[in-house]
Formats: sequence, structure tokens, C-alpha cells
Amino acid sequence: MTLALPAGLPAPSLPPVPIEPGAPADARAWAILASVPDPEVPAVSVVDLGIVREVRQEGDGLVVVLTPTYSGCPATEQIERSVLEALESAGLGPVRAQLQRAPAWTTDWITAQGRQRLLAYGIAPPGACAALAGDTPGVREARLQFMPRRPLQPAQGESIACPRCGSAHTEQLSAFGSTACKSLWRCQTCREPFEHFKPI
Repeated sequence: MTLALPAGLPAPSLPPVPIEPGAPADARAWAILASVPDPEVPAVSVVDLGIVREVRQEGDGLVVVLTPTYSGCPATEQIERSVLEALESAGLGPVRAQLQRAPAWTTDWITAQGRQRLLAYGIAPPGACAALAGDTPGVREARLQFMPRRPLQPAQGESIACPRCGSAHTEQLSAFGSTACKSLWRCQTCREPFEHFKPI
């Protein structure tokens, strides 16, 4: 699958992360993965998005635990391939990927650097999704919210700032953008359209 960049945006390049000489294989792997771009949003790495959950030494190789953003994400196989290729080409093979779907991925796992990169790329980053519930690890509380068909606006009191001019005077045009994980918005101040990474 080949995905196109939004019109007018240069192809982003993720800077390499310095690797300490003699660092353990798992530390080197994390540094390499921090430069592997997400195929749908190439301005952020798979580490920035929180897709890479764990890297561990197992036998004579590495196991990389990946949590897809959602179970039907069309980029999952491409992400897995990119991760394996990056690590094997760096001499860290053999490498095996393990998909872990529970706990489910949440936008709360996007790093602060990832949120900044989304914003710089012209995508409004998601807000916080849900806090951990009680003392049960991995259990999150979530509001059940019924959404009206119109107007397509965020929850009361919530505003999505335009990533281009910073105005909070925005409106949602569509619940879906170029991918299912984003919605399409327009700024009513600068009149530019933009995508918002949905909080899930």
C-alpha cells in the first residue's frame, strides 16, 4: 500500500537518534525505531505514536511488541515490515514482531514529541482520552457518549485549535479525514482545512 502526503507538505524526515557505542541491543533498537515513520502520518515515528510497546532480547534475537492503533488498521502489516527491515538492516537480527491488541492502543500513548510533530505537520493532536480507573492496571474509564448527526462539533467546552493559525474558531466538516483515525476540520479564521487526530 502506498500512501500519499497531503498536498503542499514536504516529505518529513525523522532525525536519527544517537546510539551510545556498546549500548545493549534493545536500547539500540529503540533508537532505530524512533526514526521509523508511521506510513499514514510520516511526520511521526512508530515510537512517537506509542505503537512500539516493548523491545526485548529473546534467545539470539529481538522481539518487538507492537500494538496497532486499531484492529482493522490497514497500515499494520506495513508498520510491522518497516520495523523488521529497519532493525535487520542495522544488524540487530534476527527480529520477530509480536502483535499485542490488549490493552487496546489509545491516543494517550502518543508522546509529547509526537504531539508536537503532528502539530508542526498541520494535524491537530488529540487531547487526553481517559484516566486509568482505580487500581486495576490497564483498565481505563471511558464515557459513553451519543453523538448527534449535526452539528459535528466536539463535546461541550472542547475546542480544536487550528494547527496553522492557532484559532479555536473551528468547525468539523467530516467525522473522517484521510484515514479513519482522523477527522476533517476547517478553521473559520484562516479558512484553511486541517485534520484532527481523534482521541481514542
